[in-house]
Amino acid sequence: MLLLRRRSCSGPLLLLLGAAVCLFYQNRNRLRSGPRPRSAALDVQSWRPPEEVLLEETRTRRWISSLEALHVQVWSQRPPRRAVVLTGHHLVSDPEVQLYQQVLQQMDYEVQLSRYAETSSLLRADHGVRGWSLLVCLSSSERSCLRRVSFSHLQHHQTVNLLPRIIEAFSDAGEGLCHFYSQSHLTGSELPMMPHACGSTNEKLQVPQDPAGANRHSPARAPPPALVAMVNTYVLVTSVKPLTSFLHDISVVTTNQEQRGRPIKLRNFLLQRLGPPTSHDALGQIKKVIGDVLLAALSTNDKQETLSRCVLCYQLLTFTLLFSGSITPVIVQVETDLTFSSLSRDTFDGQITKDLILEDTLHFLSSETQTEVRQYGGCRQTDGVCLSEDEFLLLLQFQRQMKMPSAFQLLYPSSSSSSSSGPLRVSDLLVRISRYYELQRNQSYITDESEERTNQEPALSSSQDLSDGPCVDPLLRQIYSDPPLTLTPPFSPRVKEYRAEVTFDTVMVRIRPQPVSSACRVHLDEHRGPRMANYPVGLGNSRISILVTDDDGEPESVVMTIYTVRVYRESRPSLPMFGDHVTCGFVQDCGLPVQPGRSCGLQPLIRTQSSLQTCSSGHVPGRWVVPCLSCSDNRTCDWREVAWQPDSCYHPLMDRPLLQDCLTDRKVLFIGDSTNRGMMYFLMERVNSSLEDWGKAHDTLVYRNLNGGQTLVSYSYYPQFWLEKNQRPTFRQALLQLIDRSRPLVNSNLTVLVVGGVQWLNTNHLRTVREVLNRESLSDVLVLVKSLGMGFHLPVDGIRSLSLKEVQDLYRENQNIITAAKHHGYEVIDTFSITMGRYKEFLQGRCACHFHEVEKFWSSGLSDDTTSTANTTGTGPELGSQSVVPDTDQEAWPKASSYHVRGPVNQVYSEILLSRLCSKTRN
Repeated sequence: MLLLRRRSCSGPLLLLLGAAVCLFYQNRNRLRSGPRPRSAALDVQSWRPPEEVLLEETRTRRWISSLEALHVQVWSQRPPRRAVVLTGHHLVSDPEVQLYQQVLQQMDYEVQLSRYAETSSLLRADHGVRGWSLLVCLSSSERSCLRRVSFSHLQHHQTVNLLPRIIEAFSDAGEGLCHFYSQSHLTGSELPMMPHACGSTNEKLQVPQDPAGANRHSPARAPPPALVAMVNTYVLVTSVKPLTSFLHDISVVTTNQEQRGRPIKLRNFLLQRLGPPTSHDALGQIKKVIGDVLLAALSTNDKQETLSRCVLCYQLLTFTLLFSGSITPVIVQVETDLTFSSLSRDTFDGQITKDLILEDTLHFLSSETQTEVRQYGGCRQTDGVCLSEDEFLLLLQFQRQMKMPSAFQLLYPSSSSSSSSGPLRVSDLLVRISRYYELQRNQSYITDESEERTNQEPALSSSQDLSDGPCVDPLLRQIYSDPPLTLTPPFSPRVKEYRAEVTFDTVMVRIRPQPVSSACRVHLDEHRGPRMANYPVGLGNSRISILVTDDDGEPESVVMTIYTVRVYRESRPSLPMFGDHVTCGFVQDCGLPVQPGRSCGLQPLIRTQSSLQTCSSGHVPGRWVVPCLSCSDNRTCDWREVAWQPDSCYHPLMDRPLLQDCLTDRKVLFIGDSTNRGMMYFLMERVNSSLEDWGKAHDTLVYRNLNGGQTLVSYSYYPQFWLEKNQRPTFRQALLQLIDRSRPLVNSNLTVLVVGGVQWLNTNHLRTVREVLNRESLSDVLVLVKSLGMGFHLPVDGIRSLSLKEVQDLYRENQNIITAAKHHGYEVIDTFSITMGRYKEFLQGRCACHFHEVEKFWSSGLSDDTTSTANTTGTGPELGSQSVVPDTDQEAWPKASSYHVRGPVNQVYSEILLSRLCSKTRN
């Protein structure tokens, strides 16, 4: 025990503390009134002699100064600060885990992550209790902590984010009945709380539709305007006996008009709905209701308190309050964790709000230094005031928390709490500390002087700062993503470049960056980009740019900071085949059943030994084939060997000399979107053995240097969707311009027109092709139609997104296009059937429709992921990405600074294009 003597004490520490308690004892009748406005504060001062008021104010300041001096002496040295975070089921990439790591490291903690208490090296028996300073048990590891940690043997400098008394009191005793109700003689009418308000509930809480249905706990006469809402408030309990608790300024509100909850500062919500006078009373009622319930819950089974003593332990709780027309709420749900079920998960509002409260909590509870308190002897014999070490530390902690600016405001004890008439107790000292800091605020009202902000007038929380004004701190607090991205390096506001890897099955990531200051704005990719968006993640590398801007008073936002996240998506995992295997085939993926009547996924494939004929068209039905150990498990397949196989024929593969001869004196005209352009660049690379010129052109291009100058390739982008509809060139205009730029043209298959794209082509365009060619005397040119393709199937912000039914309708439209093309005598490359089964293997692009990309070479060799162009025989039934045409020409390898078109799916239908282009004898 820390014993205080009136006449003699050992050490300067006790002299200071003795003086402090003495001063407090002399002033125990002071400041019994609660928060008052300016006029009330003047009335309090007016009935007492000025010299008495000044004397008491001086004594109180001296007492607080003495306590602060004690704080400096006690916390002057510290052991190494080690924090253990038990994650339970949470992944390391979970934002909550990352938040604890980031904030604790900023507070100079060494952070150890472990799943459970049993697996943590610092919590093992051989380390005792000296190896750590802070233990954070996330929700899924809570039981492990309660089993492993002996709260009665913790040292004074150790902190745990659990209070067993609180957890037990608000545990579910059955059917939602709060445990403390079952241990007491309380009835539902004695507390402003539903008895069955604890534990997880299967019934969603509903906001009453009519104020007339007010709860029986509410006063009979509700002041106007009636308040009808469900409000989640977040409470921090820092001590059980005596009770000390704080209310965070953020709440989550659900009303009849807003069924989806929204985070808002509690004071602001009450002020908006009730006005200044009534909102102050409503906030007081909230504090009283929660305080009464906490006192009642902790008043039962007091004997257990000494067994679970932990001075610096704390507990966060969620109190759901129901306002049914009165300013006095009823507690309808209590949870011993932070919950945000009413907030939309899609917008990350729940995670962001939770992170803000957790960060505020860590800063609120932290102190710059920590150490053990030495044992002292002695006791005040006349007044009988004895402070244990626990009580001494509690006073020091409470005084510091009341002084510091914070997002927490005092909940209990309140400054209006009554003091005992007998000897001073710790609870009396706590009340007087709160009254002292409240008086400071009231004096600032009177004198209009600039006083230091205290806990009695909460500071703005970590992100609820003023949104007006310039962006002076253009940093991100966190980058939220779903699924969570594991960033390398771990996120830190001052680090601007990050990398992340995702698995093959991760085709989309939702991103929401959160700025440190709400005066700053965030935009994704461009100045006017959204603050949150779904990003398709193509195979290989993708880049996400996050712009932190200042939009204050400027017609154009000013970019202050740019963060970059480079995401690498892995290819489909492959299992190399070294022995016996089976051949499996698939037409469509079960994740997107485009043809409901056909099987999906891998199916056993029986190869026929009969000789195959050359395919007579580019739209012959086929399927993808792949070697596997078992067709029932796609993880046993060697996906590097996947190939396209027509059902009853094969497409001849052109080696380079034959292709060059085929294209001599020919002109190939492409009209379409970027998928059509990908086929064009593939053709150019195959003919020239390298691609020397490349660009994401959105206009008309003409290449005259192919095949030693013997082949011309031209291209026109259509449709120009970025223009207003009345300014876009029509398909007829774009086609005529392409023809004019490519002249002179001959009316034979020496002239080739390739038309098509992802999903804009329809049968009307084919009629336009026929009309234009007839008018231009080009009716005998070779026309190849690239049919529709997969894409736009992901819910990406800012562009259209197709439902499953719309994708199925698109397949039927594709069949109509094939039929119309055959009617006009055109060749067709059925790219829809080819992309349908491998729709997940798209590359970069928001549409998820690009199955090619162009990469630059800086050396004379091919990259590791080079895609090949044909199989070794040139006559096999399959088109795959591992087939290689042997080149006798030494110029076959790309030169320095050349480009390469990669993408196995694009390669397959581009090879079919070349096969059909060269299938007929030239005139």
